[in-house]
Amino acid sequence: MRLSRYFLPVLKENPSEAQIVSHRLMLRAGMIKQSAAGIYSWLPLGFKVLRKLENIVHEEQARAGHHAMLMPTIQSADLWRESGRYDAYGEEMLRIKDRGGRDMLFTPTAEELITDIFRAHVSSYKDLPLTMYQIQWKFRDEIRPRFGVMRGREFLMKDGYNFDLTKEDALHAYNRHLVSYLRTYERMGLQAIPMRADSGPIGGDDTHEFLVLAETGESEVFYDSAVTDLTFGDREINYDSVEDCAAVMEEFTSKYARTDETHDEALFNQVPEERRRTARGIEVGQIFYFGTKYSEAMGATVQGPDGKNTPVHMGSHGIGVSRLLGAIIEASHDDNGIIWPEGVTPFHAGIVNLKQGDEEADAACEALYSSLKLIGLDPLYDDRNERAGGKFAGMDLIGLPWRITVGPRGLKNGVVELTSRKTGESEEMPPEDAVKRLAQIYAGIA
Repeated sequence: MRLSRYFLPVLKENPSEAQIVSHRLMLRAGMIKQSAAGIYSWLPLGFKVLRKLENIVHEEQARAGHHAMLMPTIQSADLWRESGRYDAYGEEMLRIKDRGGRDMLFTPTAEELITDIFRAHVSSYKDLPLTMYQIQWKFRDEIRPRFGVMRGREFLMKDGYNFDLTKEDALHAYNRHLVSYLRTYERMGLQAIPMRADSGPIGGDDTHEFLVLAETGESEVFYDSAVTDLTFGDREINYDSVEDCAAVMEEFTSKYARTDETHDEALFNQVPEERRRTARGIEVGQIFYFGTKYSEAMGATVQGPDGKNTPVHMGSHGIGVSRLLGAIIEASHDDNGIIWPEGVTPFHAGIVNLKQGDEEADAACEALYSSLKLIGLDPLYDDRNERAGGKFAGMDLIGLPWRITVGPRGLKNGVVELTSRKTGESEEMPPEDAVKRLAQIYAGIA
């Protein structure tokens, strides 16, 4: 991709309406444009990152054995009346009528719809366990949408639903989702801490939220600092193993970590004083076990091994895909702009031509661009006839992890400059070595 042909409407000034870093930088970097309160158009750069996050979620859900599907954004109110949630959900639900006067709603979540699909097609315990999920746009009519995509009204969300014969089976599904979420967030360059939370309108007794620590987080959190030392890493887990998944659940949730809604001061005081922490956190996902809350209300039963019909045990599991962009930026930025982790960057590297129109510099940039494409990387080539300072500032703003700077002076010595956005460190090397270095860096990205 060449910047001279790319739609990237960057802003030089900080937008007055942006209250937090991620909102400000997403607007300045030309990633989004507000179309109404809490509703945004995703411009090419923002959409590119959004798709990368979505792909990571799909890959980790497939690894865990879950089935992707897609449900409609508009649902019938009848299903929600059947579960008892239509009136209870509150004003966040956007209620509408179709031309026939039937009550409809714009999906805030899909427990009722997935339960209706299940009861229509599954009748035997032999078809269990079953987990299905979707990544789909949702709408919740926030009373005060703010902070850009962090608290918008329309948002992209992964929501998954498990169906199991027994509570024990459903709790294994709960643990399995925790494992898959830990892998998902770490691939995105995030440390998302599972914290015991409140179930809210979803219902159920068991629920954990995943929170990224950030000063602008909407939740106050209390935790044992030892939880921040935990990493999932590249370990392989057998998702069918109850013991493996339960061990990871124990490892990541046994130390104190709770949101303000479930905080227990007496338990917190049992943590060694030097390890007690309070901070702010951004919620980026949540898992629930709610038993037979929906299956009993909606008649979602299967014939068990004894021949008797029994309501299935269920849970739901969500990741705020569009919200993740804001969380990543809040956790990874500096005064000059975004710093994308390698796993989610919109482009793997930026190529900056210091003297556009110089025959040798142009040829070297074209060769680098082609070489990176040939090894499967996606570079962004700044081929504009602009000053070097402006080009560097633009690359820093959009936050690509690596920059290759090409100029006549370096080329006379047979070198280009490879710069890390995260550390600011630069190293001169032959162009072919810069390509090899980037190949090595990205070979380790799952």
